Amino acid sequence: MELPEYINIPQFSIKEPEKRKHLSHFLNSLHVHHFKNNKEYTKVSRQIFNKDEKSFIDRIEDLPFLPVSIFKNHYLSSVAENDVFKILTSSGTTGTVPSKVVLDKETAQLQTLTLSKILTTVLGNERLPMLIVDSQSVLKDRATFSARGAGILGISIFGKNHQYILDDNYELNEELLLGFLEKFNGKKMLIFGFTFMVWQYLYEKAGKKNIDLSNAILIHSGGWKKLQEMAVDNQTFRQKLLERFGLKQIYNFYGMIEQVGSVFLENSEGYLHCPNFSDIIIRNPYDFSVQPHGKEGLIQVVSVLPKSYPGHSLLTEDIGICMGEDDSKSGWKGKYFKIIGRAKKAELRGCSDTFAQSKQ
Repeated sequence: MELPEYINIPQFSIKEPEKRKHLSHFLNSLHVHHFKNNKEYTKVSRQIFNKDEKSFIDRIEDLPFLPVSIFKNHYLSSVAENDVFKILTSSGTTGTVPSKVVLDKETAQLQTLTLSKILTTVLGNERLPMLIVDSQSVLKDRATFSARGAGILGISIFGKNHQYILDDNYELNEELLLGFLEKFNGKKMLIFGFTFMVWQYLYEKAGKKNIDLSNAILIHSGGWKKLQEMAVDNQTFRQKLLERFGLKQIYNFYGMIEQVGSVFLENSEGYLHCPNFSDIIIRNPYDFSVQPHGKEGLIQVVSVLPKSYPGHSLLTEDIGICMGEDDSKSGWKGKYFKIIGRAKKAELRGCSDTFAQSKQ
């Protein structure tokens, strides 16, 4: 089976072990490709995992992986420089080094295709009037996108009549917001924004108006740290938006710029769910052993998409718990999980010490 054919299968539909068989096939191909074309991946594969380009990896748990932080300090490309289509950069917090991710046209096209396959599961195939809780200025540099800009651009293909409700100074333009809602009053619409911005600008600043969003679908992600400092968790976020706006269809997603196209969408139970072409592994942060379902650890994400850079197998800095596989009450197949939070510095230091071996 070719990759495009595999991606076109309806998402959240493949059970294990069939999914493992397909993932193993595609991930082995990517392992060989990156081993031959990326020196950092070659070093890690040889020195830490004792794998070379001839190694067949039967279990995805045995696939070499890179720490996600490596993209902050290395320019990782597995394609010729003249094949680089664009470079994505992470938003990052003030004072931190952003990640840089290299895309060629093929990987960028796959990213768009897979995002479409995931989101049409909940949005349907009709493009909807779209309200964007952000400023259009975030898209100014088309060659070097931030994570926010890439997210907006990716989701925008599912909308029409796009309306940004923040000005260039990131202040709410209430007139534009109310005008959009009046124009499409009672119609199905799409709202997209990063989680903290949805809370700050839509819930807190616009929430005093009599606004009915009962026909809207909200897609959101990121910015949870600020909300957690305000004692706002996912359940509270959903409940408050329902009470104030009648907003029932709310879908959080987990993803990262370092692994393009791998979007883990929230299912109807409130858990994040693996699509057909991506998976997660939960690892003990001290010895990297695989944790059983129900036990927390570092989240490793794998994807069949990244060809232009070695992002097919990444160890994140997030702690999570795999809640189960193929038995979600939502009816979706595959693993489903929840995020606990960021790893502690001691846990990340242990990871850094291990991967430092590959630099020797």
